[in-house]
Amino acid sequence: MSFSDLGLRSELLRAVEEQGYTVPTPIQRQAIPAVLKGEDLLASAQTGTGKTAGFTLPLLQRLADGPRPKARQIRALVLTPTRELAAQIGENVTGYGRHLKLTSKVIFGGVGQQPQVDAIRPGLDILVATPGRLLDLHQQRHIDLSQIETLVLDEADRMLDMGFIHDIKKLLRLMPAKRQNLLFSATFSNEIQTLANQLLDKPTMIEVARRNTTAETVDQVIYKVDREKKRDLLAHLITEHQWYQVLVFTRTKHGANRLAEQLSKQNIPSMAIHGNKSQSARTKALAAFKSGDLQVLVATDIAARGLDINELPHVVNFELPNVAEDYVHRIGRTGRAGSEGQAVSLVCVDEHGLLKGIERLIKRDLEKRIESGFEPDPNAKPEPIENGRGKSGGRGGNGRGGSGRNGGANSSSNGRGDNGQRRQGDDARAPRRRARRPQQA
Repeated sequence: MSFSDLGLRSELLRAVEEQGYTVPTPIQRQAIPAVLKGEDLLASAQTGTGKTAGFTLPLLQRLADGPRPKARQIRALVLTPTRELAAQIGENVTGYGRHLKLTSKVIFGGVGQQPQVDAIRPGLDILVATPGRLLDLHQQRHIDLSQIETLVLDEADRMLDMGFIHDIKKLLRLMPAKRQNLLFSATFSNEIQTLANQLLDKPTMIEVARRNTTAETVDQVIYKVDREKKRDLLAHLITEHQWYQVLVFTRTKHGANRLAEQLSKQNIPSMAIHGNKSQSARTKALAAFKSGDLQVLVATDIAARGLDINELPHVVNFELPNVAEDYVHRIGRTGRAGSEGQAVSLVCVDEHGLLKGIERLIKRDLEKRIESGFEPDPNAKPEPIENGRGKSGGRGGNGRGGSGRNGGANSSSNGRGDNGQRRQGDDARAPRRRARRPQQA
């Protein structure tokens, strides 16, 4: 099947060809016809499956045939959890819509709002936004959402994780009841199902990958190591195997900063991105990483959402995530679109419970290795992963209060752990969510 078989107009087919794509991915084959028909959609797919084009292409086609927006009006709204993801979707909208006379804009917090206000004033066909800045602009009467024709919630699971549910409900009340709704999520949790039931009308269901599975093209390896030897082991592996373009995950912003500084001192060019970094610093680091000028990018989970890096070869879990599903999200950044990738996790005695939770979730035992010179102490005692909000038996928990999302060995004392801000990646205003409780099947 080719893109021309999906019913797309010539201007879009030309743009797709210019982007170098010839064959649609499975989610594109299913999503594009459904969206073109005006149906609601509930789609689950792993990162890197092409879901952005799956909704962007048909959305552009539907808008191209309609009336132009009036002042401050928005015809289609794409809500995303982070600045990086918003920017990435905005690039897709611009690229695929280059031969259509449609207007679009990306808005998010952390930057001046006046250029955003000026862009919205004449009205827009497509607005890509993070919830916080969008609500701010609406409350200041800069934007009119009463004429929304299509609403897209991208990475809805992460928006719920970040505490956006109240903002989303406020925004929904500002939109017309009759509209097309497209909900995309990496996982179908109980909370996503509840949101879908409230939002969608007889949706087309798409689930490209099995729930909470990892790509077969990703080689997953566990290195057992003492916690104080992790940094040296990571530097050794990067140097010994000559790894380049290495995306490293830490639990905390402080931990990301410290690790990037320490690696740089060992002649491994590294930078950190997280919610406390300015937008210009994050953009600069990501550009250097994509171009290959930067060897290692150290990131927290939230900051890494929306990163779209072709053929990223290596993902390293410097610390295992406290929520098992986040392991799937993290390593999904490599092994995309059929290319091979490697996911390495450095696991100390504190994290053995988290590892068991991950293996239960993905229904497989991961290969365990011990690197010569970095053998773990067999008598080492586990230490609590601080600030966890769960109890023993929680999702991916370690039995010592470490299953909460924002906990971690380096968590700050404010109880916000991994991402300090109440709402990461945007202009922190939403209340923090309680730890998710019912466990996924």
